[in-house]
Amino acid sequence: MSKRCAGVSRLLKSCCGGDLRMHDLLIVGGGPIGASLALALRDSGFTYRVLDARTTGGLGAGDRTLALAHTARLIFERIGVWERLASVTPIDTIDISQKGGFGLAQLTAREAGVPALGYVVRYGELQAVLDDALARAGIAVDFGRTVETIRTTPAQANLTARGPGADETEDQAARLVVVADGSGEALPDIHRRKIDYHQHAVTGLVTAAAMQPGVAFERFTSDGPVALLPFESGYALVWTVTPARAAALLEMDDTEFLAALHGHFGDRVGLFTSIALRKSFPLSLQFASQVTGQRSVVLGNAAQALHPIAGQGFNLGLRDVWSLVQLLLDTSRDDIGSDRQLAAYANARRVDRWAGVGMTHGLVQAFASDHPLLAGPRGLGLTLLDSIPPLKRAFARTMLNGLR
Repeated sequence: MSKRCAGVSRLLKSCCGGDLRMHDLLIVGGGPIGASLALALRDSGFTYRVLDARTTGGLGAGDRTLALAHTARLIFERIGVWERLASVTPIDTIDISQKGGFGLAQLTAREAGVPALGYVVRYGELQAVLDDALARAGIAVDFGRTVETIRTTPAQANLTARGPGADETEDQAARLVVVADGSGEALPDIHRRKIDYHQHAVTGLVTAAAMQPGVAFERFTSDGPVALLPFESGYALVWTVTPARAAALLEMDDTEFLAALHGHFGDRVGLFTSIALRKSFPLSLQFASQVTGQRSVVLGNAAQALHPIAGQGFNLGLRDVWSLVQLLLDTSRDDIGSDRQLAAYANARRVDRWAGVGMTHGLVQAFASDHPLLAGPRGLGLTLLDSIPPLKRAFARTMLNGLR
């Protein structure tokens, strides 16, 4: 059979049902978001598969760190992976300040009534633990599969994926396709908007002379925020700068870089003593205009990719997962992917999702200017946040649990 005839045959089977097996769900993306969804549904009785572009055992950005909120811990505990994470560093206090102006706010786990405000983990370890949990649960993951097209009808979703071989393609069908691959580009009816911040984040692992274990620092500067997150024996650094400055910082030797960081951040943790794994990446806000389409839904970064300020992006994605899980478990098999169910999901996520997008974008805008007239209002805001307990508790709850 010619390649053209084979393609026509696949298309006819996809559009008409043919002999394709109908799954309840197809999950595109086996990263932490897609894997968490698959594990949360393992006792549901639904039939589903996970398609992942990674090769078997590949960990993606394995040396990157993730900041997990308290709610993320609760979700990982429920799906049975939290206790398997060996390297977890708790955040007991968040210290928020601005360079060149007054105002300081501190949030503590004790005041919030939780064991820790958050946790810092290595992305690679989390992915490896999730992959192992999927294998132990017998959940099928098709590695090396790149989804090329997703076509939907009122009755089902059909996708075509390219396999590891150059000419290897396959078609699969489901009542609902869940896209958690970080981009959502395979869904033609879900459009994404992008706001370029014209900034880069320089990341790495640093140590300092006056370490403060368990304390995370969020320091706002005229270039953008600088975050130090406690991680193992040092800090995970996220330093926001202009693209030109990022390139210059990556060209510096370690001594020059550490001196530049101290000059910019200040003396809150003393002199910086080492730097490892320096990288940079551009910063933007990307979000889907809607999170559901016909027989389809986007989760995590495929729905909204946020600026790293306040560490909300990944945690918002996990809350996407848990909301969808709750709806699916309350749904009959025949109703999976229906307009009614997807409308309920979109409505359930609307407030929390847009609050997360609005909060991170608002913080970037409020603290991005070095105009001297703005330093006073920003300092006053931090002072009020620190001195009014109900306001502080409300802010902490939003960071921990989102806005419901």
